[in-house]
This record gives sequence, structure tokens and C-alpha cells, in this order.
Amino acid sequence: MRIRPRLPQLLGDRTFRRFWLGQTVSLFGDQISLFAIPLAAVLVLHAHAAEMGYLTAAGVMPSLLFSLYAGAWLDRRGHRRIAMLAADLARAGLLVTVPVTYALGVLTLAQLYAVTFIMGFFDVLFFVSYSTLFVSIVKQDDYLQGNSLLNGSRAMSFVGGQSLAGLLVSLLTAPVALLADACSFVTSAFFLSRIHPEEPPTSSPGPGQLTAGIRFIAHSPIIRSALGATATVNYFNFVFFALFMLYAVRSLGVQPFILGLVLSAGAVGGLVGSALTGRLSQRIGVGRAFALSCVLFPAPLLLVPAASGHGVTRLVLLFLAEFGSGLGVMILDISAGTIFAIVIPDTIRASVSGAYRTVNYGMRPLGALTGGALGSAIGLRPTLWLAAIGGIFCVVWVVFSPLLRAQKDLNTTAPEAVMLRG
Repeated sequence: MRIRPRLPQLLGDRTFRRFWLGQTVSLFGDQISLFAIPLAAVLVLHAHAAEMGYLTAAGVMPSLLFSLYAGAWLDRRGHRRIAMLAADLARAGLLVTVPVTYALGVLTLAQLYAVTFIMGFFDVLFFVSYSTLFVSIVKQDDYLQGNSLLNGSRAMSFVGGQSLAGLLVSLLTAPVALLADACSFVTSAFFLSRIHPEEPPTSSPGPGQLTAGIRFIAHSPIIRSALGATATVNYFNFVFFALFMLYAVRSLGVQPFILGLVLSAGAVGGLVGSALTGRLSQRIGVGRAFALSCVLFPAPLLLVPAASGHGVTRLVLLFLAEFGSGLGVMILDISAGTIFAIVIPDTIRASVSGAYRTVNYGMRPLGALTGGALGSAIGLRPTLWLAAIGGIFCVVWVVFSPLLRAQKDLNTTAPEAVMLRG
């Protein structure tokens, strides 16, 4: 008897399937940019530690500057799908400018700063819209499966995307490799143009519209504690991330292709995490799964500064660090996404997302600048030690919060109270 593999139920829905396909392709492309832009700065423009901090900060600074306003604007205006489509096409156009100026011999760090900053603005527009479009496509009973599928694609992109990025950088140079990500944004825009979900109603304009998301977070102990945890881990993770490639390439002598394989180990960990999160959440509760991830995400990064010198040992430690951190971050993202999808009301979803992103992602440029400054002042390796240790303290926000009392069963329509036992 022949056994046919059973596809997840959600992939049978045409609208979700098209959305998932577009995001999957785009996520693969994102890994190329995340890999190629820093390497273009290191290998082509010979950037030092502080300049790498500036480059990383440029990409995430828009989250601090624009998220709050973008969320309020989209809740009033609606048309989130159109905003996402426009953001995809704009980011594709921006990326094309890098290989063009490189071919002409006029690529500069200033251009990389500008491209990453403007792309960061369109990232804000896209992802503030994303959560609202997600709940327009996926029924509440399927939130966990939908988040698992989309984050599973993200994990797969870490496996294939970063290995592909390493190969493309080795064969084509870092600037030219960015053309692949530009194509992925065009593909994402195509699939978004083929779906037409009914979006939640827009909110009424008023003097409190801009602060609606802030007020909701301030009065929600669940979202407030989650924000404290993710903002803390984001800050220290970007202290770490700003220097990681510089440390791997210059201090450890890791070649770009090998570095791509090392980073793909995080993707394997992410795949394992995406497969385990559903069962883990059902067994211990989605809140406890989130709390566990607050340790599993940052702790393995301690192995990176421990991987000093040369030889096989350093590569093994880098592989283990990436695998463990990838496992933890996937559990964190899926559990957090499921909690937010249930707790946040539809009419202010973009506003809450914008306010949350302002603080959460606003920590990223601060972390990147701190990383660049500390890397120049005390060295790369000591800074990586401080960043890895600091990230673990994010769990303090969760220990005494209502998240640990979150229900195992999420199939209910009550908003905030749904997450608490009794």
C-alpha cells in the first residue's frame, strides 16, 4: 500500500498558499542581503568595526523612527496588501543600485548606508502590515499552524539561503549577489498581487490614534512583558550581530562559503524549532514555550567568542552556536506570533505592531552602535562575550509575568483573557 505524504491543511487554501509561496521566496532572498551587504562592506570597502556598527544601525534605525507612525497610518488607511506590494517593489529597485555602482567602480559605504536605511523604511511598512494581512488570511484556529509554516519557510531559508549566499558571494562578489534578492522581492510582489483577502475594517481617525498601540501595550501585562524580553534580547543580539561577520572573517579566518555553511546550521536549528513548537506549546503552554525560548535563543551564542584560534574546533563551536540559537529564535518567533495574533484586537493591530516594533526593533540600532563602539574600544571577542551574556537576561521579564500562566488551548475568541488560567 502506497502512503502519500499529507500536506498541512492550510496549504490547501489557495490564498494562504500564494501568500506562503511569495514569502518563502522572499525569505530566501533576504538571507542573501543579510549575508552580502556586510561582506560587501568588509571585503570590497574594507570597513572597520565602528563602520560595521553604523551599517547595521542604518538598516534598523527606521524601525525606531517610523514604526509608530506607519502603524497608525495603516490602521486609518487600510489597504495593507497594497502597502506590502509597493514595499517589495521599492526594495527590489534599491538593491539593484548596488551592483550597478559596483560595476561602475563608484560604490561607497555612504551608498550602502543609504540603501540599507531606505530599505529599512520599506521593511517597516511591509511588516507593520504583515500581522493584519495574516489574520485576514488565516482563521484563529489555524494561527499556530500558519505561524509554524511561515516560520518553517524562514528556517528553510536559513539553510538554503545562507549557503546559496556564500556561494554567490564567492562566485559573483557580494554586490552582484544582491541581484538575487531583488528578484525575490519581485516574486513576492507577484504573489501578493494574486490574492485579495478581506481585510479588517479601518479604525476611525482621532486624536488618540497615534498612541492607541502604546496604550494597549501599557495596559496589557502579556504584551508588555513580551516586549521587555524581546527588546532586551534584540539589543544584545545586535551588539553581537554587528561584529559577528567581522570576527569570523578577520579573527577566525573563515572564508565566505564556509561562513555561509556555518550560518546554515542556524537554519537547521530553526527547522527543528518550527517542527517542535506546536507540540511544545500544546504540552507546556505557549507562554512557557516563549519563556523557554528566551534562554534557548541567546545562550548558545556564548560558543562564538569561545571559538578562538584556528582549526576544526572553532568551526564545530560556530556550528553548535548557530544551531542552538536558530532553534531558540524559531520557538520564540512562533510562540510570540501566536500570542499576538490572539491577544491584539483587529482594529488596532497595525498600531500595536508599530508601537511594539518601535521599541523592540528600536533597540537594534542602539545595540549595533554599542557593538561598533565596544568592538573598537575593547576588541571584538570581549564585546561578543558581553553581548552573549547580556542577552540571557531577557528571561527576567517573563519569570513573574502572566505569560507563564498562558493556556495550552488557544482556540477561543476572548482577547486578553484568553491567555490566562481563570
